[in-house]
Amino acid sequence: MFGKTDLLETLSRDLGRARRKRDGLASEIATLNVQIADLETQLSAENDQRERERAANEIEDLKRHLRDLYLAFAPAIAAMRDGTEKAVAIVPDAREFTDLLQIMAAEVAKATDALLDGLDGRIGTLRAGVATPEQLQSFGGSDLRQDNDRELLCLPEWLAQRKAKSTADRCCAAAA
Repeated sequence: MFGKTDLLETLSRDLGRARRKRDGLASEIATLNVQIADLETQLSAENDQRERERAANEIEDLKRHLRDLYLAFAPAIAAMRDGTEKAVAIVPDAREFTDLLQIMAAEVAKATDALLDGLDGRIGTLRAGVATPEQLQSFGGSDLRQDNDRELLCLPEWLAQRKAKSTADRCCAAAA
């Protein structure tokens, strides 16, 4: 009889130890699951931050490139305006082109300033963590607001006629 009771006590003790070990492992697994979820959250947040910073840097590069292009454009328009002002003595209609160049330069400066300000806003939004690069792409277009009273730029009559003539010439040449 002693052998059977000892065996039952031993098995009962072993079963109790195995259950305690299982419960301990289950608790450790739960703790590890919480730690893993925490680390995944931190990793995701860091990846999001790096992606926002990368997008902000790309926008800054674009902004710098646009500013450089504008800085190259402005002197070219000024030089064209100076040249057409000299041509006014020979071709009086050139004054209209000079006026058009001044209007273009003013509109380009205004639009460039608005665009650069808009890009600054996007950079700030990204760096503040308010938006993600995907959200900025979903905005679609530019936020540039157009004035309701903005006039359409019209080509001077002589320039419009030249443009129409050159278009007609190209059509005739293509048909031939």
